[in-house]
Amino acid sequence: MREVRRFTKVGMQTVGAPVITSMLFMMVFAVAVGDRAKLAGDIDFLTFLVPGLVMMTVLQNAFANTSSSLVVSKVQGNIVDILMPPLAAGELLAGLAAGGMTRGIAVGIVAAIVLGAFGDIGLPAAPFAAICFLVLGSLALSFAGILAGVWANKFDEMAAITNFVIQPLAFLSGTFYSVDRLPPPFDLVATLNPVFYAIDGFRFGLIGVADRPVVTGLLVLVLVNLVLGALCYQVLASGFRLKS
Repeated sequence: MREVRRFTKVGMQTVGAPVITSMLFMMVFAVAVGDRAKLAGDIDFLTFLVPGLVMMTVLQNAFANTSSSLVVSKVQGNIVDILMPPLAAGELLAGLAAGGMTRGIAVGIVAAIVLGAFGDIGLPAAPFAAICFLVLGSLALSFAGILAGVWANKFDEMAAITNFVIQPLAFLSGTFYSVDRLPPPFDLVATLNPVFYAIDGFRFGLIGVADRPVVTGLLVLVLVNLVLGALCYQVLASGFRLKS
């Protein structure tokens, strides 16, 4: 509840702004490409683009929520408010991760409603798959945000992680293109990006199109979540860069 209230107090910045950014991406590609590209059979480009933009927005905001919560607390000196209550590392991890997932999914729902009207998105082709990838993807980036927030002691360090790690992973993940169109070895490199599987699986859930087997994506994301979750638990339990 603390994490949810923290981002809802500035809802225009944390929810409205990412949706507007996604709309700008959609407008740019609608003008630049429009109906001239067919990336997946009879699926037009804008329909192909919408799920990628929605999931990219979800992932970026899940990461931003957990990372900013820890970094701001460090900079303002009130990190003690998180560390002093009698909460175990697992409880603290669950609260932070759930807050990041809530923001990511909330932004994603709004973005899907707005962008879906432009991309002619109807009912999801595989609703269960879409929900699974939405949850697993947002959880993975929430964990990643916790690790980044624990490591960074100031905003410059956090900005470096966002600009040089998270943004490239998000933009080079098949959001704007099909990885099957990439020449070797770039198609293989793209499939090594775990963010790709979140976007590819979510796209399958919405429009029934995927570049790689959906089961493979599920297994990759489950493994990524297990590894990141274990790392988060260890750093929170040890107090690394949190306790002096």
